[in-house]
Amino acid sequence: MNFVFVSPQFPKTYWNFCDRLRRNGVNVLGIGDTPYDEIPNELKACLTEYYRVDNMGNYDSMVRAMGYFTMRYGKIDWLESNNEYWLEQDAALRTDFNINTGAKNDFIDRIKFKSKMKESYIAARVPVARHHMVSDLAGAKAFVKEVGYPVIVKPDNGCGAEATYKLKNDAELEAFYADLPAVQYIMEEFIDGTIVSFDGVADSNCVPLFYTSNVFPIPMIDIVNSMEDLSYWTQKNVPETLRDMGFRTIKAFGAKSRFFHCEFFRLNTGKKGLGEKGDYVALEVNMRPAGGYTPDLINYANSVDCYQIWADMVCYDEVRHQNLEGPHYFCVYAGRRDCHTYKHSHEEIMEKYGSAMKMCDRIPDVLSLDMGNQMYVINVDTEEERDEFIHFVQEKA
Repeated sequence: MNFVFVSPQFPKTYWNFCDRLRRNGVNVLGIGDTPYDEIPNELKACLTEYYRVDNMGNYDSMVRAMGYFTMRYGKIDWLESNNEYWLEQDAALRTDFNINTGAKNDFIDRIKFKSKMKESYIAARVPVARHHMVSDLAGAKAFVKEVGYPVIVKPDNGCGAEATYKLKNDAELEAFYADLPAVQYIMEEFIDGTIVSFDGVADSNCVPLFYTSNVFPIPMIDIVNSMEDLSYWTQKNVPETLRDMGFRTIKAFGAKSRFFHCEFFRLNTGKKGLGEKGDYVALEVNMRPAGGYTPDLINYANSVDCYQIWADMVCYDEVRHQNLEGPHYFCVYAGRRDCHTYKHSHEEIMEKYGSAMKMCDRIPDVLSLDMGNQMYVINVDTEEERDEFIHFVQEKA
């Protein structure tokens, strides 16, 4: 099997995907923009060949790289980046090189445009927030009259909370329309809820081979726009209601043979037309692993190797090399920003939690807006230990 992995050097833990493919006997070919001498030795060891391009956003350069690999190794069987930023380009390359093991151009709209996602969520019988495609101020005011303030505005095709705003009154609405972004925006009614995800790896029949869940207690819009500290955790167990809804969602989206990260609101208060407190409402889907180092949190929480689970899906369409019955924990991420002053020093954190620390590292600048500049990750057994750890790491001076 010839597998082209796009941007295998970023995030830095993604070399693990290539390594597990290699262990399964796959011929792994990398395309990236980092000079070969600067990619980690772990990645070098599991790539058959690495093709460097000056600019991965230049489609002609990517086509030349694919053409070279095709000439040298024969037909390419798989292509994947597992990265939100490259999903559309991945689909275009699969289309142009007739790679039938992943999403092509005719599929990509439903997983990239938030307005299109709603159609598949509805097909899965999952409630969705009312929305309005941003056009003119009069249309926006009519929508606000229907749903009330605040409203959320965000790019219809965007990553995470990038360029997302909460508009709380007419003045903020008018200011937004006075300087409208050049890209298409979507406006949604505000949902008072906690973001809960359904994550895993689906087989070729759109059935999860493995699944788990993450909880994000502070909305990403507040993390990004107010420079809050990010904390989140992988749950010990997936609630049955979320599991059922997640399975229906994966099937409705036609998400076959890939990692998935589906986001829902768990309502903090009941809302007419959507549900009661504790019910789930659709947010959006990401047909790739959750961002940053979440795959590693998933591993620690579930005592698994999700990189291997994914590689087994690629090669066998089933899990062959993992025991899914290991002990489960809360795996907790707590981030800090250099711009804040904290009550407890790094040394105090390590003195208290060092023996339990799973990950402790600086965050790359390109991820720091969402994730902070410094991260700490541990496993705990109880909700009390989870909350105590987050408080200790993030308490301000």
